Amino acid sequence: MTSRLNPYISFKDTAREAMEFYQQVFGGELTIHTFGEYGDPDTPIANLVMHGMLESPNGFTLMGADTPPGMDYTPGTTMTVSLSGDDAELLQGYWNKLSDGGNVSVPLERQMWGDTFGMVIDRFGTPWMVNIAGS
Repeated sequence: MTSRLNPYISFKDTAREAMEFYQQVFGGELTIHTFGEYGDPDTPIANLVMHGMLESPNGFTLMGADTPPGMDYTPGTTMTVSLSGDDAELLQGYWNKLSDGGNVSVPLERQMWGDTFGMVIDRFGTPWMVNIAGS
């Protein structure tokens, strides 16, 4: 069995919408399970996402869930998702989709170290860094 490390993002009642958005950005297969599927189907949180997993054709795995009542939710202050590589067209496409409706803190442009780099917080409050290796 192999091991992998991947981001698991917490949301406040927007996990389904966010995970479907990330599926549009990265493609791939999205699996969503709700709290109602594995517990009381009549609970007020029955339709919220207990676990979502997106597996993209490029080998990315992104997981997410809604934060249930009683658990702490503090978005965007301790984690950033980083995308990097040398496929400029692919990474630029991800950037364009993630920044649509988001807040760009560092524009995606050539940096002093030679790479093209940018930072954005998407419309769901998730911070992203994109780094395209220079030639």
